[in-house]
Amino acid sequence: MKNIYFFAILIIVLWSCDNSDKKKSKTIDDTEIASEEIKVEIPKNQKLTKEQQIASAILAAPNEAREGATVYGYDDNGSFITLKEGFNNFICIADNSKKNGFQVVCYHNSLEPMMARGRELTIEGKLRGEKEKIRNDEAKSGKLKLPDSPATLHIYYGEKAFFNTETNQIENAKYRYVVYMPYATQETTGLSLKPNEASHPWLMFPGKYNAHIMITPNE
Repeated sequence: MKNIYFFAILIIVLWSCDNSDKKKSKTIDDTEIASEEIKVEIPKNQKLTKEQQIASAILAAPNEAREGATVYGYDDNGSFITLKEGFNNFICIADNSKKNGFQVVCYHNSLEPMMARGRELTIEGKLRGEKEKIRNDEAKSGKLKLPDSPATLHIYYGEKAFFNTETNQIENAKYRYVVYMPYATQETTGLSLKPNEASHPWLMFPGKYNAHIMITPNE
């Protein structure tokens, strides 16, 4: 009788171990499958077609401004060109595939003189410090026209960001608002010169021609 009990217990233990191994194996298999499903290949220096450049660039603009926005981008040789003529007061710029990471911007057209001048100086080979001095001097002299009222730039950016050409959405990117207020100061705006908490607005370059409010939601 004791032998019968012993063999019965042994069979139960062996069955439990086998069943446990099967469950463990299934869990591992499920985890591997899930990992494969969420793995996304991030394209580097993504080169987009004209239509894709337009579709991605306008995503930085407010919903109601996208259809009528002017869009700048790049031709097959990497030259900066107009991809789409717009009919409202927004200008968008597609990602430059020659630069690492991903960035698309859209801004109010009152900022275009400042932005266009920056592009000109970059083509001339001027470094950041030189560009800022030139634009600052030209703004003070009145040669460079600045916005008469607060003007906003919207930007999607990120080292691992990219445009998903299947969903027509930007992925892995941060979003930021930049509100330009020429010569604004902490005293005239009441803003801190650094964010009190993540996503809080703050004033950058106070008192300068390119003073602006930085707002990065959910940073």
